[in-house]
Amino acid sequence: MDLHLHTPASRDYQEPRVSYLDILRQAEARNLDIIAFTDHNTVAGFAAMQQQIEELKLLERLGRLQAHEERRLVEYRRILDKVLVLPGFEFTATFGFHILGIFPPDTPFTFLEHLLLSLNIPLSQLQAGSSTVGASADVLTVYQLINNAGGLVIAAHANSGNGVVMRGLDFGGQTKIAYTQDPNL
Repeated sequence: MDLHLHTPASRDYQEPRVSYLDILRQAEARNLDIIAFTDHNTVAGFAAMQQQIEELKLLERLGRLQAHEERRLVEYRRILDKVLVLPGFEFTATFGFHILGIFPPDTPFTFLEHLLLSLNIPLSQLQAGSSTVGASADVLTVYQLINNAGGLVIAAHANSGNGVVMRGLDFGGQTKIAYTQDPNL
């Protein structure tokens, strides 16, 4: 299981030529049965993969699939029978802390986009995949909103510079306790 995967939808993704099918192939090769697409402040990667699959299915229904498209659709289906892909995002909260929100597989990406908007991601940045959108919402509010929306909340790389343990920041113990032991986490 890998619940913290980025895709080309994240601005800092290191391999922009990698396809969503390539990411699924890697998950299969690593024997992962569950993965989550958690791009920076966007669900554009999950939405793009879903759109690619839906376009291939439409061409199939219309009898217009070309051989290479049929091979891709067959491979998508084969891998998705083995690997569950969950939609999500890596949200940048106050002080640059990163928080994962991971949702059930049937969660519409438009619902997740509305959630990101409610967390003050600017509409102009919703597709950007940037981790530098600014301090859009405080940590505890983010935990609560994701949890109330049916998501799993994970403090991403908690012990790093962008983690809620706040290494290098002079916060009191109560703040650290609140950020690491909140019931929504």
